[in-house]
Amino acid sequence: MSQKVAVLGTGKIGEALLSGMIRAGWAPADLLVTARRPERAEELRTRYGVTPVTNTEAAKTADTLILTVKPQDMGTLLDELAPHVPADRLVISGAAGIPTSFFEERLATGTPVVRVMTNTPALVDEAMSVISAGSHATEQHLAHAEEIFGGVGKTLRVPESQQDACTALSGSGPAYFFYLVEAMTDAGILLGLPRDKAHDLIVQSAIGAAVMLRDSGEHPVKLRENVTSPAGTTINAIRELENHGVRAALIAALEAARDRSRELASGKKD
Repeated sequence: MSQKVAVLGTGKIGEALLSGMIRAGWAPADLLVTARRPERAEELRTRYGVTPVTNTEAAKTADTLILTVKPQDMGTLLDELAPHVPADRLVISGAAGIPTSFFEERLATGTPVVRVMTNTPALVDEAMSVISAGSHATEQHLAHAEEIFGGVGKTLRVPESQQDACTALSGSGPAYFFYLVEAMTDAGILLGLPRDKAHDLIVQSAIGAAVMLRDSGEHPVKLRENVTSPAGTTINAIRELENHGVRAALIAALEAARDRSRELASGKKD
């Protein structure tokens, strides 16, 4: 692991990647970071022993550039980087909605680009990172991206045409679960439980259900049916969810997230 990797625009996800890479065995001396505020860069140096640099310095010296700035800031960053990025640099984009062609058109001809959509569970090493190759990215480049993002969770390769759907499902996915837990907690309070007890009940139920989904090999319908006794409490709850169109609402929500990802790719900000 002697290659130098630079994380540009090191926010929460970028910091999660740094910490995961260090836990996975990367030497802090091989990790470079850029940040908008000098005090943020110094904080990262103190916490992880990594080296703060400018964007230009990162482009000139790192073997791999991981771009984690917001989608609306990516064009400006690429304008700054383009004169200094040789065609053999691997560029990894973590920006939602932006296709690899956006980078390839602005960087030197032949620059390998890999697109990655990760999510906030990277902060606890339980991310789902979806990886797609650009026109010039090789198997070696994809494996290198998997090595980096594998330090903070699971990785999955998909064709880039599926990235917007993956953004809707897993990139935004944690927010849907947090929203559901929030609603269930409110319901628990309405039913007479203290907030802390309702929270603990729901969170542990969520963890247990997730582990069963991951490890049992059973279809979610089968797992749900195992909880659903005839004329019991669960089927009454499921009936109300269906009556209120929860399934249809989830499908519509995911379609809206996918569509917004496409809008970001086209440059629409509002």
